[in-house]
Amino acid sequence: MQQDENTPIDGHGTDENVRGAQTSADGRPALYGRKVLSFVRRSARLDARLQRAWDAYSDTYLLKINAGEGSLDVRDGFVFDQACIRETWGNGNPLIVEIGSGQGENVVAVAAAHPETNFLALEVYDPGVAHTMLLAGKQGLQNLRIAQVNAPELFKAAADGSIAEVWTFFPDPWPKMRHHKRRIVQPELASDIHRTLAEGGVWRIATDIEDYALHVHEVMDGLKDFHNDGTLTVSLPVEHVGKGNADEAAALRHADFVESERFDGRVLTNFEKKGLAANRVIHDFTYRRV
Repeated sequence: MQQDENTPIDGHGTDENVRGAQTSADGRPALYGRKVLSFVRRSARLDARLQRAWDAYSDTYLLKINAGEGSLDVRDGFVFDQACIRETWGNGNPLIVEIGSGQGENVVAVAAAHPETNFLALEVYDPGVAHTMLLAGKQGLQNLRIAQVNAPELFKAAADGSIAEVWTFFPDPWPKMRHHKRRIVQPELASDIHRTLAEGGVWRIATDIEDYALHVHEVMDGLKDFHNDGTLTVSLPVEHVGKGNADEAAALRHADFVESERFDGRVLTNFEKKGLAANRVIHDFTYRRV
């Protein structure tokens, strides 16, 4: 879910802005118990080109696994297992799942280069889904499917050992301190990803936000069920900085962390090029299931 396309809009739809303003009959906040999401879903009208792509390719590429029209939840009773994978892709090839495929630039290019591997793109935004279908349809790709669902819901429905790799490249940074709980990399998701990875499977993560890199280390490095396969030593501040305070990080105490070389299986997208042009450091992570 790349930031230039999907960066959340602060002040619209977040729990913090409405909690306390509305209460239910029992006096609790109206959103009490509501799941914390890693995105704010915004309505976006498809232009004519993307609408044509949706109409032409949705039956081919878009999985019909949602709980209902407009829902991003997986329907009750759905199980994403080897039988489902074979029925969907027509083979038992290894499956790679990309969380937040954005406009599809990366997943489509890699799927075209590796027909021996199955790919599933998870994306919630209509324009991104439509553009991914457009790119895939132009090449007639057979090994790619798209699910417009909340990623943690898909992994909860996935069977043990059903996925070869999981990719999360440049997720929404949620820079405000109070929003860090919305970041997609969380212990609960890590647990579900570990369960669904095949033996030796990996979760690959990349970010160009230094504070998010620290967050990934905090969540992942202490998990005994994952091994950090990195070989690079990087220095990061050991305290978090909120939105607008990134410049303060240089003066904070730093410590060394282990990260990976750039994953050469990731296409150099326009988004990553912009980050490099802005002199942002790309942090790559490879966490292997053990």
